[in-house]
Amino acid sequence: MKILVQKFGGTSVDSDEHRQLAAAKVTRAVQAGWRVVIVVSAIGRAGAPYATDTLVSTLKNVDPAVPPAPREMDLMMACGEIISTVVLAQTLRSLGHDTVALTGGQAGISTDYEFGNARILSINPSYVVRMLEQDKVVLVAGFQGVTTYGAITTLGRGGSDTTASALGAALKPHASEVAVEIYTDVDGVKTADPRLVPDARTLATATYEEVSEMAHQGAKVVHPRAAEIANQYRIPLWVKSTFEDKPGTLIAAGEDLSEAIRLRVTGVTHTGRIVYIRWEVPSESEQDRGQIELELYRMLEREGIPIHLTSTGGNAFSFAVAREHLPRLRDLLDGLVIPVDLTPRRKPPFGRLYLLGMGGDQMAFQAQRALLENTTHMVELHTMEAEVLENCTMVSIIAARFKGVPGVMAMILETLAKAGVPVYQTADSQYSISVLVPEADTQKAARALHDVFDLGHEAAAAAVAEA
Repeated sequence: MKILVQKFGGTSVDSDEHRQLAAAKVTRAVQAGWRVVIVVSAIGRAGAPYATDTLVSTLKNVDPAVPPAPREMDLMMACGEIISTVVLAQTLRSLGHDTVALTGGQAGISTDYEFGNARILSINPSYVVRMLEQDKVVLVAGFQGVTTYGAITTLGRGGSDTTASALGAALKPHASEVAVEIYTDVDGVKTADPRLVPDARTLATATYEEVSEMAHQGAKVVHPRAAEIANQYRIPLWVKSTFEDKPGTLIAAGEDLSEAIRLRVTGVTHTGRIVYIRWEVPSESEQDRGQIELELYRMLEREGIPIHLTSTGGNAFSFAVAREHLPRLRDLLDGLVIPVDLTPRRKPPFGRLYLLGMGGDQMAFQAQRALLENTTHMVELHTMEAEVLENCTMVSIIAARFKGVPGVMAMILETLAKAGVPVYQTADSQYSISVLVPEADTQKAARALHDVFDLGHEAAAAAVAEA
């Protein structure tokens, strides 16, 4: 049998009108001879009664001073998808479809114990297959699974996309053909966020790697894990609109596409708010920079704070974090003392102490300095106050195989300079070049880069990459 997995996002099921449009997509697939599995996200977005954020707020507001246990938080969050799955199942039943609604656990999805961000370990699709063989439309609550002992877990933001791809992979051995369709409120993968770049166009085709990189760099059309699973199992992945009948974007393996597409500049993405932090070791202590940097990064690792855009040179080093981590970062680092080379000797100094400051009110920094000044007859005391740029964002050019194309970085920096956009830091990977810029210049940077690579015209964008 041919199996089609269709995933519908929250805006696709947030009203009766939208559910009818989603149901029409299902009906067309059934009439075309597909056996259909539907993955459903929670109804609506923040503020809607059954949206995930609303459910989280309901639980937290019981007592804001007592954080919910991760296990119970997952149990609460999973309710949104269960409700929307049953409601859409009833919508389809009212239109004459024979349906069965399943939780993630009932669909055979087994995960690890990382509540809030679980990973799928395995899927036993036997019950889903049995229902499909009985000509039922199977609906599965996205974003969730169960542990070995039956605790409900959630898969993190965008987890319903992952559910859809993983189900497609699990069902592939039981089908003559498998495809996955991700339905959202846009008509496919765009060359840029249309809210920033009005002439952004929809890509007819993209590679798994391109879409995964776009997602990692801020685009929110498809979760990167979904693209990675589809790539691993070579499952065609479509991104389409619930509200239009346009063909959408086909995501496929690069070797199945033309050489021009595989070499092109694909799009421009941007992330959320980022904080850029730069430290400078006193020039006379440059030899200690490596040890200071290592100790600081070890602390951030222990605290689970991810960093990126790291850079080291001379007596300075820098990194970036998501804006949401800044309050915790200030608590950890303002007033932190890092000892270096503390060794008993016959006479002082007995080593060096580096006192870190993080800007702001610096109460901890000032208090620590007052205390440590009494030790300067025994140890060398150095202060390091960070340069903190809070309102930044990262704009990225997605370009497959760009490392084989000379002049791309120069073109990006020259374009942004002409547009009056300062660049604080750059980074690159196999599929992208990124620049850290002021958040206020996000739109200006995205439009300038979209224009210089002529992303509004597919042939032109490919020609830039080949030049």
